[in-house]
Amino acid sequence: MHSSTDVTGPVAAPAVARPVLAARNAVAVVFALNGLASAAWFSRVPAVKDALELSAGRLGLLLLAASIGALVAMPTSGLITQRFGAARTVAYSTALLTVALAVIGLSAGLAGWLPGVAVGLFALGYGSGTCDVAMNIEATGVERRLGRTIMPRFHAAWSLGSVAGAGLGAGAARLGFPLAVHLAVLAAVVLVGTLLAVRSFLAAAPAPSADDPKPGADAAARRRAQLAAWREPRTLLIGLLVLVAAFTEGTANDWVAVAFVEGYDLSEAAGAAVYGVFVAGMTLGRTAGTVALDRWGRVPVLLATISVAGAGAALAVLAGSGPVAIVGVALWGIGASLGFPVGLSAAADDEERAPARVSVVAVLGYTAFLAGPPLLGFLGDHMGILRALLVVPLVLLPTLALVPATRPLKR
Repeated sequence: MHSSTDVTGPVAAPAVARPVLAARNAVAVVFALNGLASAAWFSRVPAVKDALELSAGRLGLLLLAASIGALVAMPTSGLITQRFGAARTVAYSTALLTVALAVIGLSAGLAGWLPGVAVGLFALGYGSGTCDVAMNIEATGVERRLGRTIMPRFHAAWSLGSVAGAGLGAGAARLGFPLAVHLAVLAAVVLVGTLLAVRSFLAAAPAPSADDPKPGADAAARRRAQLAAWREPRTLLIGLLVLVAAFTEGTANDWVAVAFVEGYDLSEAAGAAVYGVFVAGMTLGRTAGTVALDRWGRVPVLLATISVAGAGAALAVLAGSGPVAIVGVALWGIGASLGFPVGLSAAADDEERAPARVSVVAVLGYTAFLAGPPLLGFLGDHMGILRALLVVPLVLLPTLALVPATRPLKR
């Protein structure tokens, strides 16, 4: 009964066309490859920290470069996707982020050159931010045509890619595999796989011809829709929820490996493996989450998972025992799994306004990546990175009040 009153909005169809199924598979592949690229970087953060001889505070400032790149991309990513289509936007932005990944590896692993890493991180953030909005817009269109909740499974594919990336990162660290070679090889795999996958995306709307008198008017309408979305209370509340969800996820991505290396005296390879536990928890949560969302609806499921994330993060810090703390990391991952994808799905309830609203929510969400790294780095310099992670359960508690904003729009 719950699924009839609290679903993402698509209307079930008796049959699904083959191009939609192909697009579903292609979107899942793109999400997985994007997760692989992200984890390739996150799993080697301790290695970059050592190669550049950075303190926690300086590492936080370096990580800020990627956040700034993503934030610069966000305000225009929805408009770019509307103008050029999701397939072309994903292809070009992935090309940028994979080149950036190789630059980071070369700058840190071979040259120990901090400015090169910073420039690479900015480009990585810009490419990732643009790709994130475009692939999520494509995913919401596929979800609507399928007629059932599937967005968390796309993000589960991202997490599966992250698990693979974390495992490869842990193995590379364990074997002493050169950082530059590791990142360059994975970048090539991600680029080729993405270029092949986007060929099966949903057909884009035909572009206006050169002699069409409406292109200027259409562009102006898109800009007005973008500005209007910033004045919608529901969109802004969902954006705040996604902001905290991104902070909860991003804090683990950036810092959990470093925190366990320094706080629990683990090796670099073991720290990368702990990060793998986090993304494995997210994968489990996103895979099972679609069933839970269809059965109980967005609001009760998000209330439960946010609570689990807060408890898990607190346990990871306060356990005092490495194995118990790793259980906390797994719970943290499970609890953090649904906030971001469900928030984007809620923003896209109205397909016509989805690009503008998803872009607004993504901008707010990526603000967490702007504030998170330097905040954790500053706190880490004063109390240690592990203790600094206690900020996560502290910000999650008031977030529970935002969850009702995700209720589906009435049709």
